[in-house]
Amino acid sequence: QVQLVESGGGLVQVGGSLRLSCAASGRTSRNYVMGWFRQAPGKEREFVAGISWGGSTYTVDSVKGRFTISRDNAKNTGYLQMNSLRPEVTAIYYCAARYSDYVSTYRREYDYWGQGTQVTVSS
Repeated sequence: QVQLVESGGGLVQVGGSLRLSCAASGRTSRNYVMGWFRQAPGKEREFVAGISWGGSTYTVDSVKGRFTISRDNAKNTGYLQMNSLRPEVTAIYYCAARYSDYVSTYRREYDYWGQGTQVTVSS
């Protein structure tokens, strides 16, 4: 199993930046994909970005160019750098993991989840 802990959320003004971190522990010796999802009030949890063990990434079009996913396998930590933030990205951001070499955009294919971190962009 993998345990995930997110950090780095907070309140930021429009146009600002945040970097979310996801620290993994437990059985991290196997290749695992890290994904970032978000859930806004009254909406379904949705995929934002994912990265494989080898560094292959997929980012949804709505944040492409503003959000960058990365990971440091030696530290078992993943990151989501968020720039040019807009109010519509306000949500709880969740880190998730699945044992695979391929990024999936489907929530049901991730077995392990963090507790979430709140990101609020104020105008």
